[in-house]
Amino acid sequence: MLFPALLLLALSSVLSSKECPHHCLCYEHSDLVDCRARGFLQVPHGLSHGTWLLDLGGNLLMEVRSRAFAGLWSLRVLVLSDSGIQLLQPEAFYSLSFLEKLDMSRNKLRRLPLDFSHSLSSVRELRLDHNTLEWLEVSSLEHLESLEKLDLSHNHITFLQPGAFRGLSRLRHLYLHANQLRAVRHGSLSMLPVLEALQLGQNNITHIDTEALAPLHTGNPWNCDCDLHRVFSKLLSVRHLHVDDYHNVTCHEPLQLAGASLAWVDNQLCMAETATVLVITVTVLVTVLAAVVMAEHTRKKNQHGGKSWDAESQTQESNSMDKQRIRLELERRACQSLREGGIHITHTYTQNLYNMRCGRYGFIDIFVCIYFSTDLFDIASLWRIIILTLPYLAFVS
Repeated sequence: MLFPALLLLALSSVLSSKECPHHCLCYEHSDLVDCRARGFLQVPHGLSHGTWLLDLGGNLLMEVRSRAFAGLWSLRVLVLSDSGIQLLQPEAFYSLSFLEKLDMSRNKLRRLPLDFSHSLSSVRELRLDHNTLEWLEVSSLEHLESLEKLDLSHNHITFLQPGAFRGLSRLRHLYLHANQLRAVRHGSLSMLPVLEALQLGQNNITHIDTEALAPLHTGNPWNCDCDLHRVFSKLLSVRHLHVDDYHNVTCHEPLQLAGASLAWVDNQLCMAETATVLVITVTVLVTVLAAVVMAEHTRKKNQHGGKSWDAESQTQESNSMDKQRIRLELERRACQSLREGGIHITHTYTQNLYNMRCGRYGFIDIFVCIYFSTDLFDIASLWRIIILTLPYLAFVS
């Protein structure tokens, strides 16, 4: 019984080793296969039919042979980036009908074969950026009916043929920046009804044909505000760039401009904003001017009233001296009241009271001064001090 069990275990280990190619790492029962940067010269054999993700990036493939991925019906994500790929053989992606993401960025592809998309009808994201593509064949991408994001940036594309993106009815994001495009011709962006983002920066574009940007103004709810006005103003101010399609952009919002051409209303869009800025500017200037006038008026008034101010200061000083004499008299009477109440006040306290005038600082200060200057430190003495000094404390506080 022990020998058959060991034989079964050895057989299962052999089968499992066949499911994961040599030098690769397999996870989750071989559903995720990591063959990145392993020095492969071609797609490895022995891949499990249940493989869900295959990463072959960073290898030395040079080319992808015909039916290199045959039998991988479950494959959803295929990464072939940075592998030096220069050529795709016919039917290179045969049997990948359920593939959703294909990354072929950072290779050396100069062209795509005519049947490139025949088995890629489920692909939603395709990365072909950082290659050396010079043009796109009309039929190369036409079967990518599920494609939503296409990155063709950082290539050498100089020209887009009419119908180059034919069949991409679900495409929402198209990246064509950092190429060598000189013009956007009529029909080159046609049949893209749901296109939301188009990047054409870092090209050599000098001309855009009439209706070339039809996917952007057809069915898109343009909000004609000052921000949109600024965008088109900058676009139209580019030297040697002519945008014929600008007159076909139709406003959807605000309601009072719905159906109007942006080119017709653009000069009126920012009138309210400009008026608001002018009102704020004028208000600030008037406020500053009024402040300067009031400051000058106050300065002159102070100069004329200098003598009366000196007289008033002398009167206040005289009143302060009278009040000080009254306080000294009240302090003397408070001390006499304490003596009559039977509380002995030391000589130190008397000096503090008359020389330092500790009572002038308010209710708490004179109370503390009196209490801690007496010889008696009991509760009865404390209450007697409070009762006998209430008239004076009420006055000075």
